Amino acid sequence: MNDPDTYLSPREQQIMEAIYRAGDAGITATGIQEALLPEQVGNSAARTFLRILEEKKHVYHVADGTRFVYLPTRPALEAAQSALSRVVRTFFADSPLRAALTLLSPGEANQLTPAELDALQAVIDAARQEGR
Repeated sequence: MNDPDTYLSPREQQIMEAIYRAGDAGITATGIQEALLPEQVGNSAARTFLRILEEKKHVYHVADGTRFVYLPTRPALEAAQSALSRVVRTFFADSPLRAALTLLSPGEANQLTPAELDALQAVIDAARQEGR
């Protein structure tokens, strides 16, 4: 369990989101409890999840007096790209095209705004210019 690409449970994902929102200041177990309100996560549970995330190499801690402050081991974008690559590899036969087509397929959840379509077209145009 020392690969930062290991699976995150939904609760672990919520905690990682709180850690990323905290930024460079990091977050304590108490901060995790507050970030997950109104779900009433106890201090012991917050500490357990932080310990698990540390074992999975998603976070590390630094001592600040008597408390531990938790920080991510890598930037959010890097973690997101890694997770997305894993999903593409697992569910779409390592094909970014298949993944993109699934995301863009007709359906209520996949409707893009005109601005989002323009942004997507700009990325496609830039990729064509770069010869990808």
